[in-house]
Amino acid sequence: MQPLTPFLWFDTQAEDAANFYVSIFPNSRIVNVARYGAAGPGPRGSVMTVQFELQGQPFIALNGGPHYKFSEAVSFSVPCETQEEVDLYWTKLTAGGGQEGPCGWLKDKYGLSWQVNPTILGRMLSDPDPQKSKRVMEAMLKMKKIEIEPLRKAYDGQ
Repeated sequence: MQPLTPFLWFDTQAEDAANFYVSIFPNSRIVNVARYGAAGPGPRGSVMTVQFELQGQPFIALNGGPHYKFSEAVSFSVPCETQEEVDLYWTKLTAGGGQEGPCGWLKDKYGLSWQVNPTILGRMLSDPDPQKSKRVMEAMLKMKKIEIEPLRKAYDGQ
């Protein structure tokens, strides 16, 4: 069975977006670029789809026209082990016109939503001590980009 592949609809920026994403994540690559032929519906020779991989996960980007836009209903999660990783992916994914959102969410310059979160956050939020998880949740709700140290302090009751 083939892996499930997210299929992303762009207006005309599929190739630019794929190159942008591949430049951010290690072990990523463009696999194939298909172009519209004489039958269209896009201009002959223009990019139709781009197959690419981000850290081994396959994606397909389509230049399908302006009919559909991304929404926060679908996002991609970027698990990070350190604050340096959070900072790196946050900065790169918001570059060039991206928008910061609450609680580790952002939109890149193409309007695609991402969650850049430290892996420790999930462990803290699922702690069996309800007071610890409550303090972490309250701290996180005040953040845009997630900061690990304030979460640790909240977890420890400081």
